[in-house]
Amino acid sequence: MTDRSTTPPLRAVRIMAKCPICEKSGTAEYQPFCSKRCANIDLGRWLKEGYRVETDEVPAEDESRGTEPGSTSRIG
Repeated sequence: MTDRSTTPPLRAVRIMAKCPICEKSGTAEYQPFCSKRCANIDLGRWLKEGYRVETDEVPAEDESRGTEPGSTSRIG
């Protein structure tokens, strides 16, 4: 068994990856992005549903019901 007083603590090592938007080296402040600008570009893509995963599933009727203009939904 090792003496814990002499064993150095384990530390997580961060690897700075390239920015997924412009491929510059990332910074710790905006990780994994290189700047606030690239982070905001990525956020905008998420909010506009620019990132999608293709599936073979068909939307259920409950999900599509009530989304047409003029339709009303009642609770209860």
